[in-house]
Amino acid sequence: MYVKFDVNAICKRVLEKQLDSFGLEYTLSGTREVRLMDKLSKEKEQELADALGNVGIFIVDDTKAILAHQIKETIIHMIYTDKEAHRYKSSTYLADKLHYSYAHLSNVFSQTTMVSIENFIILTKIDYSKKLIIEDKLSFSEIAHKLNYSSSSHLSAQFKKTTGMTPSNFQRLVKKRKERRIDSVKVTV
Repeated sequence: MYVKFDVNAICKRVLEKQLDSFGLEYTLSGTREVRLMDKLSKEKEQELADALGNVGIFIVDDTKAILAHQIKETIIHMIYTDKEAHRYKSSTYLADKLHYSYAHLSNVFSQTTMVSIENFIILTKIDYSKKLIIEDKLSFSEIAHKLNYSSSSHLSAQFKKTTGMTPSNFQRLVKKRKERRIDSVKVTV
């Protein structure tokens, strides 16, 4: 038997269970931010850190790592969710959302992740374009427009540079794999 699971959903449930077991009032903001409503004593904070550590969840207290994560979350929101983001340059968008200069954000991000914000944006857009190609509901030009590329050829060039194949080749590969799955299901039935 094979299973598919959502790691973020599992982590969220485990985190909630641990926080609830401590009787804490909290809110979850984003995928990895917890806002505690009450101040914990040092002992209680250590107990919580130990309990979370036992299930593979670790409290991050490095401000640069936290900011780098916030930058990633903001970029993902910008690309996947915010329908108005295309109106802004990504540098302006990030500076406005995170209330730091873009130079500071860029510096912290590259020091922490060893990749530039621009490259992370490209990688995130290419990942999203793969998802859209797999869904097979939009044309390449519609995907390019949705991801704020100047043209489908610009998307295609970045896609090929990042993945080693064109979006068309990727689409053909996806279709072949879907056909093989359907054929193997027919054979086993």
